[in-house]
Amino acid sequence: MQDKRHGSRYIISFPIRVKWRDESGKEVVQDGLTENVGPEGTLVYLPRSLPSVGSKVQLTVTENPGDEVSVTASVIRLERNAAHPQAALQLEAGVRVWKKKVWEAAGAVIAAETPEDSDDW
Repeated sequence: MQDKRHGSRYIISFPIRVKWRDESGKEVVQDGLTENVGPEGTLVYLPRSLPSVGSKVQLTVTENPGDEVSVTASVIRLERNAAHPQAALQLEAGVRVWKKKVWEAAGAVIAAETPEDSDDW
């Protein structure tokens, strides 16, 4: 399988809220965290339930309450680890704002980090 990702992915946890409709049409709203972010997608941790592969979700990064970023995404893969369930999301709408306010911000946070002494082995 060919990797279709574009650009670097940053391992960073941003608080998120994900909304989708389950198979019965009921709206599901769940808070979670990003595991990593890329310029056109993200891997998210959702502790209670996962949307179905192929479904559309509304993803909101709630890191800055006065400036939340909302995008539409498709679920492309699930990791059904009972201890740490994850969904891989491919952005469909809002990519430009995502790149500027989430992906570039993540890169800046990572670039500004200084390694801890224990990291220098």
